[in-house]
Amino acid sequence: MAVTRAEQRAATRRALLAEGRRRFSADGYHDVVLAEVARAVGVTKGAAYHHFESKAGLFRAVVAEVQRELGERVAESAERYDDPWERLRAGCRTFLAAGSDPAVRRILLVDAPTALGWDEWRAMDEESSARHLGEALEALVEAGVIIEQPVEPLARLLSGAMNEAALWLARVTDPEAQARTEQALDRLLNGLRA
Repeated sequence: MAVTRAEQRAATRRALLAEGRRRFSADGYHDVVLAEVARAVGVTKGAAYHHFESKAGLFRAVVAEVQRELGERVAESAERYDDPWERLRAGCRTFLAAGSDPAVRRILLVDAPTALGWDEWRAMDEESSARHLGEALEALVEAGVIIEQPVEPLARLLSGAMNEAALWLARVTDPEAQARTEQALDRLLNGLRA
């Protein structure tokens, strides 16, 4: 069965994304060379530029992919619960645990804010996962579980705190750090309850 050009292009794009993700995760944004990514998957540098225009373009696509996957993981974890409060807790815990994933830690939390710029990184984060946090908090305010207050600043405060905690958890070797961080998160969240 003959492979169409569209299928070849899609396969090339997927291969470049996978190799880019592997390298960005292992080496960091600044040490990745687009020509080496292309060579590793058996295509020309021109093919890589055709698909992504630049190393930054490849990185942006990798960030979007990792963010989408993380957002899906958080949503799946939250959806296991019927109670909105438990949904919030489960989603937050899943996000914190994701910091141990090298791709999430290096690509999303360390390199993306600097390589893409804070505004673009925040916009991508909003699109993939921060929006879900805001929606969860809004539902809890509407249900009277959380004290009535503006949700947007609350979501940003909680998101920033969890990003920092995920980065810290990714760097510590203490086996109790995750459990202690989850306890601290629960105390923080309980302070929001009506």
